[in-house]
Amino acid sequence: MSATPSYKTIWRISYPIFLSLLAQHIIIVIDTAFLGRVGEIELGASAIGGLFYVCLFMLGFGFGTGTQILIGRRNGEKNFNQIGTYVDHSLYFLVVMGLILFFLTRIVSTDVLKFILSSENIYHASKEYLDIRIWGLVFAFINMAFRGFYIGITKTRYLAYTATLMAIVNISLDYLLIFGHFGFPEMGIRGAALASVIAEISAVVFFILITVIKVDLSKYQLFRFPKLDFKIINKILEVAGFIMIQYFVSILSWFTFFMIIEKTGERNLAASNILRSLYMIFTIPIFGLGSATNTIVSNLLGEGKQKSVLPTVFRLSILSLLSILGMIIITYIFQWDIISFYTNDPSLIEYTLGPLKVILGVLILFAVSIIIFNGVAGTANTKISLIIEIIAMVLYLSLAYYLAIATKSSIETIWSTEYLYFSTLGILSFWYLKKGNWMQKVI
Repeated sequence: MSATPSYKTIWRISYPIFLSLLAQHIIIVIDTAFLGRVGEIELGASAIGGLFYVCLFMLGFGFGTGTQILIGRRNGEKNFNQIGTYVDHSLYFLVVMGLILFFLTRIVSTDVLKFILSSENIYHASKEYLDIRIWGLVFAFINMAFRGFYIGITKTRYLAYTATLMAIVNISLDYLLIFGHFGFPEMGIRGAALASVIAEISAVVFFILITVIKVDLSKYQLFRFPKLDFKIINKILEVAGFIMIQYFVSILSWFTFFMIIEKTGERNLAASNILRSLYMIFTIPIFGLGSATNTIVSNLLGEGKQKSVLPTVFRLSILSLLSILGMIIITYIFQWDIISFYTNDPSLIEYTLGPLKVILGVLILFAVSIIIFNGVAGTANTKISLIIEIIAMVLYLSLAYYLAIATKSSIETIWSTEYLYFSTLGILSFWYLKKGNWMQKVI
C-alpha cells in the first residue's frame, strides 16, 4: 500500500463491501415490501422486532470489527501467522456470546416488549417475529468472524459472494413463507423471520467452504483451533470492547428512537419503517467505505504511515459524498414511485413523503461524518469513538423525545433530529483526528 492509498486502491477494497451490504440490505427492503402488503401492524412490528435483534447482533458485529482492526494491523506488519489465532479465538468468543444472548432473549423478551410498547397489536406481532429471528443470532455471529478476517486482510470479494447467496435464499423463502406460495405454509411475519434464519445458516456454510478451498490456511495459521488463551481474548477485547458497546449504543439509540415514534401512533411507526429501509439502502456505499476506512487506517498504522491517515480519510470522505449524490437526486425525482414499492396505500405514501425529504438532506452530512468517525475507530482508540457516540446519542434522543412527546411535533420534525446526531459525530471525530495524539497508539 502506497503512502496515501489511491482512489483505485480504496475502491478495490471497498466495492466488494458495497456489494455485500447491498445484498444484505436488499433482504431488508424485500422483507419490508412484502410485509407492507400483509398490513401496517406487521410492517411496524418488523421494525421493532428487527431492531431488537440488531441491538444484540451489533455486539457480535463490534467484536468482529475489533478483530478486523487487529488483523489489519498485523496484515500491515506482514505478521500473518498471528491472524489465524485472532480468527479462531474470535469464533470461540462469538459462539459463546451468541448462545448466552439467545437464551437471555428467550427469557426476557416478553417482559421487555410489553414494557416498551404501547400497542397490543404491535407487541404480539413483534414477539412472533423475534421468537423465530433470534435462532439466527449464533450463525450471524460466526459470519462476523469471517467478515473481520476478510476485510482485515483486504480480500473483500468473498463478502460479496456470501451476501449474494444470503439474499437469494432469503428473498426466495420470503416469497414462499410469508404468502404461502407453492404449497408452503402461509406464515406472515413469522415467515420473514424464518427466511432470515435460514439465510444466515447458508452464509456460514458458504464461508467455511470458500475459506477451506480458497485461502492459504497455513500462511495465516487459520482453523488450528488452539487451546483457549484468555490473553488473546483480552487483547481483542482491548480494541473490540469499546466498539461492541459503541455499536450497541448506536443501534440502541435507533431502537429508542423507534420506541419514541411508536408512542406517537401506528401510522407514524409504519411510515418510519419504510424510511428505515430506504435509509439503509442509501447508506450502503457510506457504510462500505466506513468499513474500508477501518481496515485501511489500521493497515497504514501497521506500516508506520501515520501521516497518511488524514489525507486518506479525506479521500474516503470525498468518495462517500460522491457515492450518494446520484441516489439523492433520483429519489427526490421519483419519490412517490419509490415509496409505493413498500405499500399500495396512497395515504401512507403521501404521509411518508415529508420525512423522506428530511432524510435526503441528512444523507449529505451522514456521508462525511461516518467516514471521519470510522477513521477514529481505525486508529484503535475505540474508547474515544465510544465517548463520541454516547455524546451524540444523548443529544439526539433528548431532542427527539422533547419534539415527539413534549411538543407532539410532526413526523418530519422528529426525523430532523438526525441532523444534530451526525453534526455532533462529525465535528467531535474531526477534532480528535486533528489533535494527533492517536499516532502513538500500540496494539
